[in-house]
Amino acid sequence: MIASDTLVTYMWILLAVYSAVILFFVVRGARKNKNIQDYAVGNIGFPSWVVGLSLAASMTSAATFIINPGFIALYGISGVISFALVLPLAAFISLIVFTKGFARQGKAVKATTMAQWIGKRYESKNYAIFFAFVALLLMTFIVLINVGLTQVISKSLNADPFYVLMGITAFVFGYMMFGGANSMVYTNTIQAIIMCIVALILIGSGAEYFTDGIGGFFDKLKAIDPNLVKPTNPSSFLFRDYFEIIVTQIVIGVAIVCQPHIITKSLLLKDSSKVNTYLFSGIAFMVIFFLVVIVGLYARISFPDFMVNGTALKMDEIIPTYVVTKFSVGVGLVIVVGLISAGLSTLESLIQSLSITVTSDIINPLFKDKYTAKTISINKVVIIGLAIVSFLLSWNQIQNPDISVAIFAQNGVYGYFAAAFVPVLFGTFLKNVSTRSVFIASITAIVVHFGIYYGRITPYMQEPVNNPGVSAAIGIVTSLIVGYIFYKLDEKKQRGHIRLDS
Repeated sequence: MIASDTLVTYMWILLAVYSAVILFFVVRGARKNKNIQDYAVGNIGFPSWVVGLSLAASMTSAATFIINPGFIALYGISGVISFALVLPLAAFISLIVFTKGFARQGKAVKATTMAQWIGKRYESKNYAIFFAFVALLLMTFIVLINVGLTQVISKSLNADPFYVLMGITAFVFGYMMFGGANSMVYTNTIQAIIMCIVALILIGSGAEYFTDGIGGFFDKLKAIDPNLVKPTNPSSFLFRDYFEIIVTQIVIGVAIVCQPHIITKSLLLKDSSKVNTYLFSGIAFMVIFFLVVIVGLYARISFPDFMVNGTALKMDEIIPTYVVTKFSVGVGLVIVVGLISAGLSTLESLIQSLSITVTSDIINPLFKDKYTAKTISINKVVIIGLAIVSFLLSWNQIQNPDISVAIFAQNGVYGYFAAAFVPVLFGTFLKNVSTRSVFIASITAIVVHFGIYYGRITPYMQEPVNNPGVSAAIGIVTSLIVGYIFYKLDEKKQRGHIRLDS
């Protein structure tokens, strides 16, 4: 029992109020849904800065606030360089470049999902169905958020994680059966504002450790483990050298934007001329959010041996425990709500985008559009199916994690956007791209990523738990080279046909 009785009581009240507010906006948004397209991209003209906040809330999740700081607690400054500097910088540049091109293309092909965009852009139904199945890898991200939320709420309520996970699954998947994009922008905006307040509180929570300046702060970490203050950490499996910390994270940061709940957010803009305001508001908030990982350093000073009340903490429990033990009841309540908001904002986006993909891009094509008139009803059944699968996978990760649920999630999510990177890049910026070139590139990315990871190829894959970022980065670069070679070969063929015809 970590949380005080007072915190538990107020936490129940706060959860009830928070749930009621969400349901209010879900009902308000659901009334606007007339068809599946309204559910997917909305029919309300939201201000661009509001959509930007929705982007920030979707792109930074429970991983940013709850899970990743745990890695920093374990491995120190090397993780801060990787997660708070290199990856965000690469992601922001990629987001700016991709968003402007994708927004134009998205309007042109009238796509509501990533699979639809790819299928219409390359005029291939088979490629669209292939990508819809690949999108199921994003279930691993849903599992990560479920686990993060369960750890935070169960610690705050002193409750059994099994029943907390069941409650989260029933509530969130339940209201997402009705809300969709219209309600999601409302809830994401509120969540982003709460997350910003909480991020600032968390970042400032270690002020006491800086009484002797930054040097004194580093000395405290060095006294626990000298590796914590080194730019690389040979004892870790994520931050061993600059290839893992910088090169891998640049590639991942650039490609991470190619997730449907991120890149399709620009389709909510009814006026594409407002894209700069959208990007500015989103990135401004995300800069603050990504800095939250430094809380892991504070947690390590607080729990040098990761023991609390005689019990060893698992990595995914470090930040929830830090919050519950560090702050007063009032501040603790605000922070817990912020952490919940961080998880729900992305979870909502993932449930919405994944359910639409399964319904519109797998079920409808396979049944030759027999059930198009019942698409909204089918989508609700799909969400129930996703809820059951995510619950079972999440509970398994809570009981038997590979150090952290983050490794499980990274493996799946990185596989998805490794496959998506080349078709999105080529489809956005190149002309006359053959379907063959991008299809082969996608398959190459998946085979190389999972082949290296599970085949334990390269020196980076020889530990009991390995870094999915390395295998994904190699897969992305390989697929880019292969895709470009086939693009050039097919381009020469097209020119040859044109000359023959003339």
